[in-house]
Amino acid sequence: MFGMLAPCPSRTPDDLKPRWMGHFCGLCLELRDDAGQFARLATNYDALALSVLVEAQQGDEADSRNAGPCALRGMRRQRIATGGGPRLAATASLLLASAKIRDHVEDGDGLAAKPGARGIAGLTADRLRAKATVIGNSIDLDTAALVALIEGQRGIEADCGPGTPLTAVTAPTEAATAELFAHAAIIGGRPENAGAFRTAGAAFGRLAHLLDAAEDFEDDAERGAWNPLAATGSGIEDARALAKVALADMKRALDSAVIVDATLTELLLDRYARHAFTKTFGSTCSTHQTAERRGYRERRDYRRERRHERRSRYDYGYHRPEPRNFFAGLCAFTVLCCTCQMCCREEYEGPWSRKRREGCCRDCDCCDCCPCDGDCCGCGCD
Repeated sequence: MFGMLAPCPSRTPDDLKPRWMGHFCGLCLELRDDAGQFARLATNYDALALSVLVEAQQGDEADSRNAGPCALRGMRRQRIATGGGPRLAATASLLLASAKIRDHVEDGDGLAAKPGARGIAGLTADRLRAKATVIGNSIDLDTAALVALIEGQRGIEADCGPGTPLTAVTAPTEAATAELFAHAAIIGGRPENAGAFRTAGAAFGRLAHLLDAAEDFEDDAERGAWNPLAATGSGIEDARALAKVALADMKRALDSAVIVDATLTELLLDRYARHAFTKTFGSTCSTHQTAERRGYRERRDYRRERRHERRSRYDYGYHRPEPRNFFAGLCAFTVLCCTCQMCCREEYEGPWSRKRREGCCRDCDCCDCCPCDGDCCGCGCD
Protein backbone atom coordinates (compact mmCIF):
# COMPACT_ATOMS: atom_id res chain seq x y z
CA MET A 1 0.00 0.00 0.00
CA PHE A 2 2.82 2.36 -0.76
CA GLY A 3 3.87 4.68 -3.55
CA MET A 4 4.78 8.21 -4.46
CA LEU A 5 1.15 9.40 -4.58
CA ALA A 6 0.32 8.65 -0.95
CA PRO A 7 -2.94 10.31 0.19
CA CYS A 8 -2.65 13.59 2.01
CA PRO A 9 -5.86 14.31 4.01
CA SER A 10 -5.33 18.06 4.33
CA ARG A 11 -4.72 18.43 0.58
CA THR A 12 -7.64 16.29 -0.57
CA PRO A 13 -10.97 18.16 -0.96
CA ASP A 14 -13.81 16.45 0.89
CA ASP A 15 -15.79 15.85 -2.29
CA LEU A 16 -12.85 13.98 -3.89
CA LYS A 17 -12.07 11.68 -0.95
CA PRO A 18 -14.91 9.21 -1.79
CA ARG A 19 -13.84 9.16 -5.44
CA TRP A 20 -10.22 8.49 -4.52
CA MET A 21 -11.34 5.72 -2.17
CA GLY A 22 -13.49 4.30 -4.95
CA HIS A 23 -10.42 3.78 -7.12
CA PHE A 24 -8.36 2.46 -4.21
CA CYS A 25 -11.03 -0.08 -3.26
CA GLY A 26 -11.61 -0.93 -6.91
CA LEU A 27 -7.93 -1.81 -7.33
CA CYS A 28 -7.85 -3.79 -4.08
CA LEU A 29 -10.93 -5.84 -4.99
CA GLU A 30 -9.68 -6.37 -8.55
CA LEU A 31 -6.47 -7.86 -7.13
CA ARG A 32 -8.51 -10.09 -4.83
CA ASP A 33 -10.85 -11.33 -7.55
CA ASP A 34 -8.24 -11.92 -10.26
CA ALA A 35 -5.12 -12.80 -8.29
CA GLY A 36 -6.22 -13.98 -4.83
CA GLN A 37 -6.34 -12.52 -1.36
CA PHE A 38 -2.57 -12.41 -0.97
CA ALA A 39 -2.27 -10.18 -4.04
CA ARG A 40 -4.11 -7.39 -2.20
CA LEU A 41 -0.82 -6.69 -0.43
CA ALA A 42 0.47 -5.47 -3.80
CA THR A 43 -1.99 -2.54 -3.79
CA ASN A 44 0.04 0.48 -4.88
CA TYR A 45 -0.98 4.14 -4.64
CA ASP A 46 0.83 5.09 -7.84
CA ALA A 47 -1.08 2.52 -9.91
CA LEU A 48 -4.32 4.31 -9.03
CA ALA A 49 -3.32 7.03 -11.51
CA LEU A 50 -3.99 4.56 -14.34
CA SER A 51 -7.51 3.84 -13.12
CA VAL A 52 -8.13 7.56 -12.64
CA LEU A 53 -6.90 8.37 -16.16
CA VAL A 54 -9.33 5.86 -17.66
CA GLU A 55 -12.26 7.31 -15.72
CA ALA A 56 -11.22 10.89 -16.53
CA GLN A 57 -11.71 10.21 -20.25
CA GLN A 58 -15.10 8.53 -19.81
CA GLY A 59 -16.72 10.82 -17.26
CA ASP A 60 -20.11 9.60 -16.08
CA GLU A 61 -19.92 6.64 -18.48
CA ALA A 62 -17.09 5.02 -16.51
CA ASP A 63 -17.85 1.58 -15.08
CA SER A 64 -18.58 1.39 -11.36
CA ARG A 65 -20.60 -0.56 -8.81
CA ASN A 66 -21.56 -0.50 -5.16
CA ALA A 67 -19.27 -2.54 -2.91
CA GLY A 68 -20.29 -4.03 0.42
CA PRO A 69 -19.01 -3.00 3.86
CA CYS A 70 -15.28 -3.35 4.50
CA ALA A 71 -13.35 -3.13 7.77
CA LEU A 72 -10.81 -0.76 6.20
CA ARG A 73 -13.65 1.65 5.41
CA GLY A 74 -15.19 1.46 8.87
CA MET A 75 -17.76 -1.09 7.59
CA ARG A 76 -19.18 1.47 5.17
CA ARG A 77 -20.34 0.78 1.64
CA GLN A 78 -18.49 2.40 -1.24
CA ARG A 79 -19.04 3.15 -4.91
CA ILE A 80 -15.97 1.65 -6.58
CA ALA A 81 -14.39 1.80 -10.04
CA THR A 82 -14.62 -1.36 -12.15
CA GLY A 83 -13.66 -2.47 -15.63
CA GLY A 84 -10.49 -1.82 -17.60
CA GLY A 85 -9.13 0.94 -15.37
CA PRO A 86 -8.75 -1.15 -12.20
CA ARG A 87 -7.50 -4.10 -14.30
CA LEU A 88 -4.76 -1.92 -15.78
CA ALA A 89 -3.88 -0.66 -12.30
CA ALA A 90 -3.85 -4.23 -10.97
CA THR A 91 -1.50 -5.32 -13.74
CA ALA A 92 0.89 -2.49 -12.93
CA SER A 93 0.75 -3.22 -9.19
CA LEU A 94 1.50 -6.92 -9.67
CA LEU A 95 4.36 -6.26 -12.08
CA LEU A 96 5.89 -3.74 -9.68
CA ALA A 97 5.54 -6.06 -6.69
CA SER A 98 7.04 -8.94 -8.67
CA ALA A 99 10.01 -6.81 -9.76
CA LYS A 100 10.71 -5.64 -6.20
CA ILE A 101 10.59 -9.17 -4.80
CA ARG A 102 12.81 -10.43 -7.63
CA ASP A 103 15.35 -7.70 -6.86
CA HIS A 104 15.47 -8.82 -3.22
CA VAL A 105 15.95 -12.42 -4.33
CA GLU A 106 18.83 -11.59 -6.67
CA ASP A 107 20.47 -9.22 -4.16
CA GLY A 108 19.89 -11.50 -1.19
CA ASP A 109 18.53 -8.71 0.98
CA GLY A 110 15.19 -7.69 2.44
CA LEU A 111 12.76 -10.54 2.97
CA ALA A 112 14.85 -12.84 0.80
CA ALA A 113 17.70 -12.60 3.32
CA LYS A 114 15.64 -14.50 5.90
CA PRO A 115 16.50 -18.21 6.29
CA GLY A 116 14.40 -20.34 3.99
CA ALA A 117 12.71 -17.34 2.40
CA ARG A 118 14.68 -17.05 -0.84
CA GLY A 119 12.88 -19.88 -2.64
CA ILE A 120 9.45 -18.79 -1.43
CA ALA A 121 10.14 -15.20 -2.48
CA GLY A 122 11.18 -16.36 -5.97
CA LEU A 123 8.02 -18.42 -6.37
CA THR A 124 5.93 -15.49 -5.16
CA ALA A 125 7.53 -13.15 -7.71
CA ASP A 126 6.83 -15.63 -10.51
CA ARG A 127 3.24 -16.10 -9.38
CA LEU A 128 2.56 -12.38 -9.26
CA ARG A 129 4.05 -11.91 -12.72
CA ALA A 130 1.91 -14.75 -14.10
CA LYS A 131 -1.22 -13.19 -12.61
CA ALA A 132 -0.27 -9.83 -14.11
CA THR A 133 0.04 -11.47 -17.52
CA VAL A 134 -3.42 -13.00 -17.25
CA ILE A 135 -5.04 -9.71 -16.25
CA GLY A 136 -3.06 -7.83 -18.89
CA ASN A 137 -4.26 -10.21 -21.60
CA SER A 138 -7.86 -9.49 -20.62
CA ILE A 139 -7.34 -5.82 -21.55
CA ASP A 140 -5.08 -6.47 -24.58
CA LEU A 141 -1.96 -5.21 -22.83
CA ASP A 142 1.39 -6.61 -23.98
CA THR A 143 2.91 -7.49 -20.62
CA ALA A 144 5.83 -9.32 -22.27
CA ALA A 145 7.22 -5.99 -23.49
CA LEU A 146 6.84 -4.50 -20.02
CA VAL A 147 8.59 -7.48 -18.41
CA ALA A 148 11.46 -7.13 -20.90
CA LEU A 149 11.88 -3.48 -19.93
CA ILE A 150 11.82 -4.35 -16.24
CA GLU A 151 14.39 -7.11 -16.66
CA GLY A 152 16.61 -4.82 -18.72
CA GLN A 153 16.90 -2.43 -15.78
CA ARG A 154 19.39 -4.65 -13.99
CA GLY A 155 21.76 -4.76 -16.98
CA ILE A 156 21.70 -0.99 -17.32
CA GLU A 157 22.46 -0.59 -13.63
CA ALA A 158 25.38 -3.00 -13.91
CA ASP A 159 26.89 -1.07 -16.83
CA CYS A 160 26.52 2.44 -15.42
CA GLY A 161 29.33 4.27 -13.65
CA PRO A 162 30.55 7.77 -12.83
CA GLY A 163 29.51 10.10 -15.63
CA THR A 164 26.57 7.99 -16.80
CA PRO A 165 23.52 10.27 -17.24
CA LEU A 166 20.77 9.68 -14.72
CA THR A 167 18.32 9.59 -17.60
CA ALA A 168 20.03 6.43 -18.88
CA VAL A 169 19.29 4.70 -15.58
CA THR A 170 15.68 5.88 -15.44
CA ALA A 171 15.01 5.03 -19.11
CA PRO A 172 13.48 1.52 -18.57
CA THR A 173 11.16 2.85 -15.87
CA GLU A 174 10.14 5.72 -18.12
CA ALA A 175 9.45 3.41 -21.06
CA ALA A 176 7.39 0.94 -19.03
CA THR A 177 5.32 3.66 -17.36
CA ALA A 178 4.82 5.41 -20.70
CA GLU A 179 3.28 2.26 -22.21
CA LEU A 180 0.98 1.80 -19.22
CA PHE A 181 -0.22 5.41 -19.45
CA ALA A 182 -0.69 5.11 -23.23
CA HIS A 183 -2.81 1.99 -22.75
CA ALA A 184 -5.03 3.97 -20.38
CA ALA A 185 -5.95 6.10 -23.42
CA ILE A 186 -6.94 2.97 -25.37
CA ILE A 187 -9.04 1.57 -22.54
CA GLY A 188 -10.66 4.97 -21.99
CA GLY A 189 -11.81 5.04 -25.61
CA ARG A 190 -9.60 8.02 -26.51
CA PRO A 191 -6.75 6.66 -28.67
CA GLU A 192 -5.92 10.23 -29.69
CA ASN A 193 -4.68 10.75 -26.12
CA ALA A 194 -2.08 7.97 -26.39
CA GLY A 195 0.75 10.31 -27.39
CA ALA A 196 0.10 12.81 -24.61
CA PHE A 197 -0.37 10.04 -22.05
CA ARG A 198 2.83 8.34 -23.19
CA THR A 199 4.75 11.58 -22.59
CA ALA A 200 3.10 12.03 -19.20
CA GLY A 201 3.85 8.42 -18.29
CA ALA A 202 7.53 8.78 -19.14
CA ALA A 203 7.73 11.90 -16.95
CA PHE A 204 5.89 10.10 -14.15
CA GLY A 205 8.28 7.13 -14.33
CA ARG A 206 11.31 9.41 -14.21
CA LEU A 207 9.88 11.33 -11.26
CA ALA A 208 9.07 8.18 -9.29
CA HIS A 209 12.52 6.69 -9.94
CA LEU A 210 14.34 9.86 -8.90
CA LEU A 211 12.25 10.36 -5.76
CA ASP A 212 12.91 6.78 -4.70
CA ALA A 213 16.65 7.16 -5.33
CA ALA A 214 16.85 10.44 -3.40
CA GLU A 215 14.85 9.10 -0.44
CA ASP A 216 17.07 6.00 -0.18
CA PHE A 217 20.35 7.80 -0.84
CA GLU A 218 21.61 8.00 2.76
CA ASP A 219 20.25 4.60 3.81
CA ASP A 220 21.82 2.93 0.76
CA ALA A 221 25.14 4.59 1.55
CA GLU A 222 25.06 3.24 5.11
CA ARG A 223 24.18 -0.27 3.95
CA GLY A 224 26.53 -0.23 0.98
CA ALA A 225 23.59 -0.82 -1.35
CA TRP A 226 23.48 0.29 -4.98
CA ASN A 227 21.93 3.69 -5.62
CA PRO A 228 21.74 5.44 -9.02
CA LEU A 229 22.79 8.81 -7.61
CA ALA A 230 25.94 7.37 -6.07
CA ALA A 231 26.71 5.02 -8.96
CA THR A 232 26.55 7.75 -11.59
CA GLY A 233 28.32 10.34 -9.44
CA SER A 234 25.25 12.56 -9.50
CA GLY A 235 23.92 14.31 -6.44
CA ILE A 236 20.63 15.20 -4.86
CA GLU A 237 20.58 18.54 -6.68
CA ASP A 238 20.97 16.82 -10.06
CA ALA A 239 18.06 14.54 -9.24
CA ARG A 240 16.03 17.49 -8.03
CA ALA A 241 16.56 19.38 -11.28
CA LEU A 242 15.50 16.41 -13.39
CA ALA A 243 12.49 15.71 -11.17
CA LYS A 244 11.41 19.34 -11.42
CA VAL A 245 11.48 19.14 -15.22
CA ALA A 246 9.54 15.85 -15.08
CA LEU A 247 6.80 17.54 -13.04
CA ALA A 248 6.45 20.29 -15.64
CA ASP A 249 6.53 17.83 -18.56
CA MET A 250 3.82 15.67 -17.00
CA LYS A 251 1.51 18.62 -16.37
CA ARG A 252 2.06 19.99 -19.87
CA ALA A 253 1.30 16.62 -21.48
CA LEU A 254 -1.87 16.05 -19.46
CA ASP A 255 -3.10 19.56 -20.22
CA SER A 256 -2.83 18.76 -23.94
CA ALA A 257 -4.98 15.61 -23.66
CA VAL A 258 -8.74 15.43 -24.19
CA ILE A 259 -10.13 14.75 -20.71
CA VAL A 260 -13.78 14.93 -19.69
CA ASP A 261 -13.23 15.33 -15.95
CA ALA A 262 -9.74 16.35 -14.83
CA THR A 263 -10.46 16.97 -11.15
CA LEU A 264 -9.06 13.68 -9.89
CA THR A 265 -6.15 13.55 -12.33
CA GLU A 266 -5.10 17.01 -11.18
CA LEU A 267 -5.31 15.85 -7.57
CA LEU A 268 -3.08 12.81 -8.09
CA LEU A 269 -0.76 13.80 -10.92
CA ASP A 270 -0.35 17.45 -10.04
CA ARG A 271 -1.07 18.17 -6.37
CA TYR A 272 0.01 14.81 -4.92
CA ALA A 273 3.01 14.63 -7.26
CA ARG A 274 4.22 18.10 -6.27
CA HIS A 275 3.66 17.22 -2.62
CA ALA A 276 5.85 14.10 -3.05
CA PHE A 277 8.51 16.29 -4.68
CA THR A 278 8.37 18.72 -1.76
CA LYS A 279 8.70 15.98 0.86
CA THR A 280 11.84 14.67 -0.82
CA PHE A 281 13.60 17.72 -2.22
CA GLY A 282 11.98 20.70 -0.51
CA SER A 283 9.48 23.16 -1.95
CA THR A 284 9.60 24.11 -5.60
CA CYS A 285 8.99 27.63 -4.32
CA SER A 286 12.35 29.37 -4.23
CA THR A 287 11.41 32.53 -2.32
CA HIS A 288 8.55 31.72 0.02
CA GLN A 289 9.83 31.16 3.55
CA THR A 290 7.72 32.26 6.50
CA ALA A 291 8.36 32.20 10.24
CA GLU A 292 5.33 29.95 10.63
CA ARG A 293 6.79 27.45 8.17
CA ARG A 294 10.18 27.48 9.86
CA GLY A 295 8.46 26.98 13.23
CA TYR A 296 6.61 23.98 11.89
CA ARG A 297 9.83 22.44 10.65
CA GLU A 298 11.44 22.92 14.05
CA ARG A 299 8.48 21.28 15.81
CA ARG A 300 8.50 18.43 13.30
CA ASP A 301 12.23 17.82 13.74
CA TYR A 302 11.80 17.87 17.53
CA ARG A 303 9.06 15.23 17.35
CA ARG A 304 11.21 13.06 15.10
CA GLU A 305 14.16 13.32 17.50
CA ARG A 306 11.97 12.31 20.43
CA ARG A 307 10.62 9.33 18.51
CA HIS A 308 14.17 8.35 17.58
CA GLU A 309 15.16 8.46 21.26
CA ARG A 310 12.19 6.26 22.21
CA ARG A 311 13.02 3.78 19.45
CA SER A 312 16.65 3.68 20.53
CA ARG A 313 15.69 2.89 24.11
CA TYR A 314 13.26 0.27 22.91
CA ASP A 315 15.57 -1.36 20.37
CA TYR A 316 18.81 -1.33 22.29
CA GLY A 317 17.77 -0.98 25.89
CA TYR A 318 15.71 -3.15 28.16
CA HIS A 319 12.94 -5.56 27.12
CA ARG A 320 14.04 -5.90 23.53
CA PRO A 321 11.89 -8.68 22.01
CA GLU A 322 13.34 -11.49 19.94
CA PRO A 323 12.93 -11.14 16.14
CA ARG A 324 10.21 -13.24 14.54
CA ASN A 325 10.97 -16.02 12.09
CA PHE A 326 9.92 -15.69 8.46
CA PHE A 327 6.43 -17.19 8.73
CA ALA A 328 5.51 -15.44 11.97
CA GLY A 329 6.77 -12.18 10.50
CA LEU A 330 4.73 -12.78 7.34
CA CYS A 331 1.58 -13.15 9.46
CA ALA A 332 2.42 -9.97 11.36
CA PHE A 333 3.13 -8.15 8.09
CA THR A 334 -0.28 -9.20 6.72
CA VAL A 335 -2.06 -7.94 9.82
CA LEU A 336 -0.18 -4.62 9.75
CA CYS A 337 -0.96 -4.05 6.07
CA CYS A 338 -4.61 -5.09 6.20
CA THR A 339 -5.28 -2.86 9.21
CA CYS A 340 -3.35 0.08 7.69
CA GLN A 341 -1.08 0.32 10.74
CA MET A 342 2.01 0.66 8.52
CA CYS A 343 0.41 3.76 7.01
CA CYS A 344 -1.59 5.41 9.75
CA ARG A 345 -0.01 4.62 13.12
CA GLU A 346 2.62 6.97 14.48
CA GLU A 347 4.74 3.96 15.45
CA TYR A 348 4.35 0.23 15.03
CA GLU A 349 6.42 -2.87 15.68
CA GLY A 350 8.36 -4.17 12.68
CA PRO A 351 6.91 -7.52 11.58
CA TRP A 352 10.24 -9.35 11.47
CA SER A 353 12.77 -7.26 13.42
CA ARG A 354 10.18 -6.08 16.01
CA LYS A 355 11.94 -2.72 16.06
CA ARG A 356 9.92 0.47 16.28
CA ARG A 357 8.96 1.90 12.90
CA GLU A 358 7.19 5.08 11.82
CA GLY A 359 3.90 4.98 9.93
CA CYS A 360 4.51 6.29 6.42
CA CYS A 361 1.62 8.78 6.50
CA ARG A 362 2.08 10.20 9.99
CA ASP A 363 4.60 12.88 8.97
CA CYS A 364 2.98 13.90 5.71
CA ASP A 365 4.36 17.43 6.26
CA CYS A 366 1.32 18.96 4.56
CA CYS A 367 1.82 22.27 6.32
CA ASP A 368 5.46 22.33 5.23
CA CYS A 369 4.51 23.04 1.63
CA CYS A 370 3.99 26.46 0.19
CA PRO A 371 0.48 27.47 1.35
CA CYS A 372 -0.40 28.79 -2.07
CA ASP A 373 0.12 25.25 -3.43
CA GLY A 374 1.86 26.58 -6.49
CA ASP A 375 -1.14 28.55 -7.72
CA CYS A 376 -0.15 31.99 -6.45
CA CYS A 377 1.57 34.87 -8.17
CA GLY A 378 4.77 36.49 -7.05
CA CYS A 379 6.15 33.88 -4.66
CA GLY A 380 8.26 31.99 -7.17
CA CYS A 381 6.27 28.76 -7.18
CA ASP A 382 6.41 26.66 -10.31
